[in-house]
Amino acid sequence: GCDKHCTYCIIPSVRGKFRSVPMEQLIKEAERLAKNGTRELVLVAQETTLYGKDIYGEKKLPELLHRLGQIEGIEWIRLLYCYPEEITDELIETMVKEPKVCHYIDMPIQHSENTILKRMGRRTSREQLVEVVKKLRTAMPDIAIRTTLITGFPGETQEDHEGMLDFVNEMEFDRLGVFTYSQEEDTPAASFPDQVPEEIKESRRNELMELQQEISYEKDQEMIGKEVRVLVEGYLFEEDIYVGRTYKDAPKVDGCIFVKSEEEIISGDFVDVKITGASEYDLIGEVIYRELTE
Repeated sequence: GCDKHCTYCIIPSVRGKFRSVPMEQLIKEAERLAKNGTRELVLVAQETTLYGKDIYGEKKLPELLHRLGQIEGIEWIRLLYCYPEEITDELIETMVKEPKVCHYIDMPIQHSENTILKRMGRRTSREQLVEVVKKLRTAMPDIAIRTTLITGFPGETQEDHEGMLDFVNEMEFDRLGVFTYSQEEDTPAASFPDQVPEEIKESRRNELMELQQEISYEKDQEMIGKEVRVLVEGYLFEEDIYVGRTYKDAPKVDGCIFVKSEEEIISGDFVDVKITGASEYDLIGEVIYRELTE
């Protein structure tokens, strides 16, 4: 569930209030997964950053991250769906000091312009969004930040759209998804005046994604020649190449890395890879074989 009541979203009406799973239950589940070979945990809720507040009276995500980090066999812990206004200094400090917590965060902001954020019922501002991004990058210069935007929200003007383009250009997000606004039945925004025509929504979405494609391409080109740790997830027989992910890529929503290897790699293994090529969203690399020295 969710307690936010954004004007475009039906989830609070359908699923009710935000409800946390007790910590001990999550720890036991994580231990079971680790024993069965799971190497990565992905923490996701409708509002992950609020974890524990409803049952413990205070936010407990930092403590949960610390405890999950003690589980043998788990190598990566990844955070998805963290509301920007709930990202605290304590959470950032935990991400820095806990070695298994990926320097990656999925932080949906939905828009950058204050007039639209207010109409959406979002509890943040452009200025606050800029500040939290700066905080994250100052604490973790290597962090990968993913976000999502909604374009064509009722009342969005060309000026608002251009403001969002400027924002995306300034922030240079590592990963970005852009969706056109869709009228959800029984939500306040569905009956808002000044609905944006579909063709304009699509045009604006395309502009934003073209800009992000340029940003992503430049970021991936900068990776060429660098060494990264890769979680191998599969093998493509026709191409004779392995497929995996770096810490910068969440499963199913982000890019991947295609890995060449002289030796067999088992899915679930971590390998060190040197990046040899890059496209807008995916990388190519070769496994690094290090000579053992006595």
